[in-house]
Amino acid sequence: MTAMTLCAPAQTRRRRVIALHCSGAGPAQWRELAGALAGRHQLLAPAHYGCDGTDPWSGAHAFRLADEALRTLELIDAGDGQAHLVGHSYGGAVALMVALSRPGRIASMVLYEPSAFFLLRSLGASGRRAHAEIAGIVRRVCAGVITGDYAAAAGTFVDYWNGPGSWQAMRPALRQSLVRWLPKAPLDFHALLAETTSPTSLAELSLPVLVLRGEHAPMPSRLLAQHLSELLPAARLTVVAGAGHMGPVTHAAQVSALMAQHIATAEAEALTTTQCCGITHPDVGRARPVPRHGEAAR
Repeated sequence: MTAMTLCAPAQTRRRRVIALHCSGAGPAQWRELAGALAGRHQLLAPAHYGCDGTDPWSGAHAFRLADEALRTLELIDAGDGQAHLVGHSYGGAVALMVALSRPGRIASMVLYEPSAFFLLRSLGASGRRAHAEIAGIVRRVCAGVITGDYAAAAGTFVDYWNGPGSWQAMRPALRQSLVRWLPKAPLDFHALLAETTSPTSLAELSLPVLVLRGEHAPMPSRLLAQHLSELLPAARLTVVAGAGHMGPVTHAAQVSALMAQHIATAEAEALTTTQCCGITHPDVGRARPVPRHGEAAR
């Protein structure tokens, strides 16, 4: 499965939306966003390695964010013009790699708590504290994978991002799905922590970006959302009241409405620019190689 089409395209020139889900989830995470877009855009949701229905990582080399980004790059290259990118958590970090590789092909981005943990190295003492917090979770999850205690590792993962007791409160079918995915978790963490893209490179992304975070986001996510909203030259930060890291799921209607509004605003601004400047094809960009290694919403 390359990508799930969640929203059929209307008869319009509006750009496609490509949405990248978080670790342990899948393309169906974006059904509420498909509703918020109301048929105005084609919504494509590629599945990451390790999801049900996808192949496992090949093991050809150490896993990188660039490897996960390839599916999305193929979708962009197969279509005409620009696309809007949406990413949540791990998917947000992958979206940043996609934007760096195809800057001229991305119309806008929405990033909900992007887990760009590699940026913590540049954030001084607060970054070191945040890195230590994530590293502790990584050690516990990886220990469960090594020993085969996938259920305990999944419980650690889920309770960190959702709050204590969340794992036990989950439906059995959802717990089983996460246990099946769990061996992929160390690869995701490795890719997020070992990425070598510099903040300077990200600062060159001039496209409009909406950075979202939940009011109750974990400390590393709060720090990264703030940092990216200041680092990216055309970014703004919105805090989603009452939400945590899984806001796109727990507060799906509210978060999806914010995402759809940002996309609509970017479309309107691009149309105005096209009409004013007499540009026929404003969204043709030159591809670059894949990198290798606020206000409150109430």
